[in-house]
Parts: sequence; structure tokens; C-alpha cells
Amino acid sequence: MSISVRTRCLTSWTRKLGSDQNNQPDSIIHIGREAPMRTMWIALVLVVVGVLAAGCGGGPATMQSADEGDIPAWYTNVPQDSNYVYAVNTATSQDMQLAYDKATTGARAEVGRQVELKVSGLQKRFEEETGAAQDAQLMQQFTQATKTVVSTTLSGTRVKDKVHAKDGNIYRAYVRVEYPLGAANAALLQAIKQNELMYTRFRASQAYKDLDQEAKKYEDQKKEEAKKVE
Repeated sequence: MSISVRTRCLTSWTRKLGSDQNNQPDSIIHIGREAPMRTMWIALVLVVVGVLAAGCGGGPATMQSADEGDIPAWYTNVPQDSNYVYAVNTATSQDMQLAYDKATTGARAEVGRQVELKVSGLQKRFEEETGAAQDAQLMQQFTQATKTVVSTTLSGTRVKDKVHAKDGNIYRAYVRVEYPLGAANAALLQAIKQNELMYTRFRASQAYKDLDQEAKKYEDQKKEEAKKVE
């Protein structure tokens, strides 16, 4: 119910109470109890106002800050790993699944940002070793390759942990996602190999050799994991 409707509701009841007070016999006013009776009426009005405020309608439940004990440990202690990128996020919704979806999307976006920063660092190495910074066309193509890698990252993340808490009718979801850096290295290496200009300029650099080594390491890890599953 809107504020204006509530106000009219409260006003009508207050006026009615005031009218009832004015209609009391004169004996009530003139026997030395005017102050106590007025206090009683004021108290009664406040009680009725409180009841009407609840009865005339109310807004949605307000989400309270979660206690420290309610927050999962993995959310506040994000691991640092040379082989994986981790990211956490939290979101709220009246629908539990929507809360999870929003939190997962936010965490994946953070993973993409971290991968983009790491690729940018590798780009600087290529620039320093090959002088590629002077070639605008080459840098433009590398930037496009970076976008492709980040896009691949968003779809390749995996939800590692998730939990939710409920406060009233509001769900708060906590999510942690992970993404193997080797996958990003392999995707970037593939993008470079498919671009003749980049491959020609970068393949002799130490940065390219390191990238190739990391990509092969990741492929070997995947093969080992596949054997364990079998």
C-alpha cells in the first residue's frame, strides 16, 4: 500500500479518536484528572497508530547483513594458485536459483578480468621482445585474440563451491568459481597459430616458447585426469 493511503488510513482513525474524546461528559474534564486522561488518550492513539501501520500494508523484508559465522570460509579466503584463477561473488534475490545465477555470473566476470590482466602482461613481453608495439595492425589483432580468450574463459569456468542463506523471503547466494590458467594459455596459443602475422612475429620469442610450454603442460594434465576417470 502506498504512503498516501496509509496516511489517510491513520488520519481517519486519529480524527475518530479525537472526536470521541471531545464527546466525553464534562465531569471527566473538571474533576482534576485532565492531564492523566489526556496522557491516556495519547498513549491509546499511539497504540492504534502502530496497529494501523502494520494493518494498512508493508514493504518487502529488508535483507540484514549476514553475521561473520554465516559467511563461508572459502568466500573470505580466496586461494592463490599458479595453475588456477579463483573468484567469488554473492548476490540476493527472492528466487534462490536467480540468486545463484547472478552470483555465478559476477564471479565468472571477475575470472575473465583476471585472465585479461594476465594476457595483457604477456602482451607486454611480446612487445618488448619483438618490438611489436610499433605495429598497430599486429597489436589490433592481438587485442582481438585476447577478447576471444576471455570469451572462452567465461564459458569454461566451473563452480567450485556454492551455498545460500535465507533471511525472510530473500535468498543470498555465495559462489566460488575456478578456471585453469592452462586453458587460457592454450586458447591464446591457438589464436596466435591461426593468425599468420602474429605467428610469424612471435614464434621466435621467449614469451612464445614459454606460452607453448604452459599449453603443453595443461594438455598433459588433462590427459592424466582423463585416465583417472577411466
